[in-house]
Amino acid sequence: MEPPLIVVVGETASGKSKLAIKLAEQFNGEIICADSWTVRREVNIGTAKPGADDLKRVPHHLLDIVGPCADFTAAVFKGLAEQQIKDITMRGRLPVLAGGTGLYIDSVIYNYGFLPEGNREERHNLNLLNVEELQSLAVSRDLSLESIDVRNKRRIIRLLETNGQAPTKSEMRSDTLILGLTVPREELRQRVTARVDNMLALGLEQEVKELVETYGWGCEALKGIGYREWREYLVGSQSIEQTRERIISATMNLAKRQRTWFKRNNSIQWISDPSKAVEIVTTFLNK
Repeated sequence: MEPPLIVVVGETASGKSKLAIKLAEQFNGEIICADSWTVRREVNIGTAKPGADDLKRVPHHLLDIVGPCADFTAAVFKGLAEQQIKDITMRGRLPVLAGGTGLYIDSVIYNYGFLPEGNREERHNLNLLNVEELQSLAVSRDLSLESIDVRNKRRIIRLLETNGQAPTKSEMRSDTLILGLTVPREELRQRVTARVDNMLALGLEQEVKELVETYGWGCEALKGIGYREWREYLVGSQSIEQTRERIISATMNLAKRQRTWFKRNNSIQWISDPSKAVEIVTTFLNK
């Protein structure tokens, strides 16, 4: 029997982090962050990382573990997350896996067997192509782009390297409860808009400028939503309002992809009222 695991999923800005903290406090838990951007250091405002107060309330793991430009894969995340689940359980506490990166979540709960890394020379050659060229190459090979972020160069390259093959997966791990938060579309847009405005107020523009100056636009972290949309602004071909709208639009598109990914999992218990989560977790842990 595997140790109990609580998983909290949902779209960006749905309230996952807030709920995960509440559950961790209520049930003596620690949070494992399943987010492909918050693993990176120096990208703080645009990734909506937990604040200092949240980190004091509950221990968080797998935040800020690699540099902004480092290579980091779902396979690496899986290994680290599984170790954290063991460590947290050994301390007599409850692991709470929370985040919106569906591949990271599924790699743990379905014990993905990832395909080997691709040929380094081929990867180098693919990296010389831009996103549009990579997309065209994938289409020419009859590879579907539907399940990946088509603006993420690394994801397209991985699709090409594996010839569209998906990782192997097992049955869902035992003793696992997955809670999914649902938010009406219009409310979600309001939340996203408020979040983006708060990021701007906190100094997102300056954070992006410093990252670009230090690492250049080729840095992996600058390909994320909230960062890549500033490129035209910084060369004077886009207004701050246009930049803001692009970030909001890209975030809503991300939410749509996340919704599509998670809706395929029939094991998720969807809730619209976070206050019901405590009762559900209590029942799960006492069964």
